[in-house]
Amino acid sequence: MSDTKYWVGFDLVPGIGRARFRLLEDRFGSLEAAWYASPDELASAGLDRRSIQAISATRPKVSLEAEMEKLESYRVKALTWNDDDYPQRLKEIYDCPPVLYVRGSIIPEDEWSIAVVGTRRATIYGRQVTEQIVEDLARTKITIISGLAKGVDSIAHRAAIDAGGRTIAVFGCGLDVVYPSEHVGLAREIMQHGALVSELPLGTRPKSENFPRRNRLMSGMSLGVLVVEAGEASGALITASLALEQNREVFAIPGSILSSASKGTNKLIQEGAKLVRDYSDILEELNLTMVTQQIEMRELVPATDTESLILKHLSQEPTHIDELCRSSSLPISDLSSTLAMMELKGVVRQLGGMNYVIAREARADYKVRVE
Repeated sequence: MSDTKYWVGFDLVPGIGRARFRLLEDRFGSLEAAWYASPDELASAGLDRRSIQAISATRPKVSLEAEMEKLESYRVKALTWNDDDYPQRLKEIYDCPPVLYVRGSIIPEDEWSIAVVGTRRATIYGRQVTEQIVEDLARTKITIISGLAKGVDSIAHRAAIDAGGRTIAVFGCGLDVVYPSEHVGLAREIMQHGALVSELPLGTRPKSENFPRRNRLMSGMSLGVLVVEAGEASGALITASLALEQNREVFAIPGSILSSASKGTNKLIQEGAKLVRDYSDILEELNLTMVTQQIEMRELVPATDTESLILKHLSQEPTHIDELCRSSSLPISDLSSTLAMMELKGVVRQLGGMNYVIAREARADYKVRVE
């Protein structure tokens, strides 16, 4: 996108988040026009006085060219929510970041992903279970998402890499800062087998308040969240709660009632999370038991512009083929044949009566309480 540097510029302005980005887009049509807007014009877009003052104070201090050069020097790509490469699943969540910074690569197959979270003090049992389930998921072409933290996170990343799979690490700081620092080598390997991702600009230091917000990206990019081990006040339970808000599945590994590391996961199961004995429980719940065959079909029949257009007009809510025809402006013959192929590939599902949804089973409703 030609105006990416202006998105990066606004991303450096304190207090300019999702809602204000949307106001600027709607009012000015482009972030480039918004960047050069006067205070009165910014006010006409609906921005409050504090935001206008922040923009006016930041613009003279920022060299957009220098910021883009800095990103290039770290091999970081800035994706806006209008870019095709921006993770499609992340666009579904309410609070998706306007700009996402990526080191490495995010590919379409990463839409089939599971977030794996848990305690930083994994037990021998927790380590063994994480390695076993993640390796099996990775071999079935499921991308593993985690947060590069000590314990379960790093174990999950390592297991995915060792199994020849893909993995994505979501940061709670800028991508020029690896936290914890002892995972610099692991982060480098993750870039070669997936990506490092953050919504925070380069130079942002790790702060405790960044990590709960980081967790919503982990769950938002995934089909579901697997909690391996978690105490009663674990941050992993926050991720599980966010997953439910985002209409994602929550999975949990059962543990001993005598283990403090399993109190959180046992509670999740008690409240309705899917109990996981092995990786097949996850695949069955997500209707991905034929995932390998679906991937082979996807590779045999490359995605087309028509498929991309159809997906833009589909969601988890049923859409009738007639409505899809009107909204996409596609000829009914092209639409029908493409939908049939997409069904074979496991991309869409027909519910009956020519109503279609993006392929994924609906989750059971239940609540997670975080104390």
